[in-house]
Amino acid sequence: MEQESILIHTEFIRLDALLKYAGWAETGGEAKLLIQNGKVTVNGEVCTQRGKKLRAGDTAGLGGRLVTVRAGA
Repeated sequence: MEQESILIHTEFIRLDALLKYAGWAETGGEAKLLIQNGKVTVNGEVCTQRGKKLRAGDTAGLGGRLVTVRAGA
């Protein structure tokens, strides 16, 4: 499984924004479809809430890729 980290400088990042930031979706519409179709996991469980707030330590997965949210200074 390919794993990477995303550094955020805010309290949280919404799941749909994370997919775009990680380069997994080019548009918000594409991110929405991936999430609604049950293709995205958050902390190991399928998540269909595109507004789901991910905080430092949370993970998101899609198609064998995994990204961990890290807090920046």
